[in-house]
Amino acid sequence: MKKIILVLSFLVGFFSFAQSIPTKVYDSENYSITFPEVWKLTNDNDIINIFPGTEIGAITISEYHDLNLPKTETKKFILALYKSADDEKKIKTKSGKKGYTEYFYEYFDENEKLFWITKVFQKDKDLFLISINCGQKYWNGNYMKLFNEAFDSFKIKK
Repeated sequence: MKKIILVLSFLVGFFSFAQSIPTKVYDSENYSITFPEVWKLTNDNDIINIFPGTEIGAITISEYHDLNLPKTETKKFILALYKSADDEKKIKTKSGKKGYTEYFYEYFDENEKLFWITKVFQKDKDLFLISINCGQKYWNGNYMKLFNEAFDSFKIKK
């Protein structure tokens, strides 16, 4: 029995290690994010796009400062981004770290066949908007895992 547990532990550790993908960190003045090393990053007027070479989707990050958007309007703002008819209740809200309010929204665009996942971090007049978009036929398995790992690694510095 001990030998079986030892062998299983070894195999689990081996396969976990074998499937790890090298990553790199994009580090801005206000935030950081970790993503697969082979992915590309573009900076278009301070809007960051991170995507696999196949361009089947992307993570987009934009930040706004001195933005006069009351918290009572933030959910409407998020729904307007997608021209969504969803109810505001579909957007989850929680108090985040460092005094930010965190909003989370998932949306499927029927016309474009794209999955969208959005997080908004808002504090006073600062707002960080990070979203994933990925084609429906690729939103499974490894791509979903890689997008979510990068998405979840987003950290605000201040």
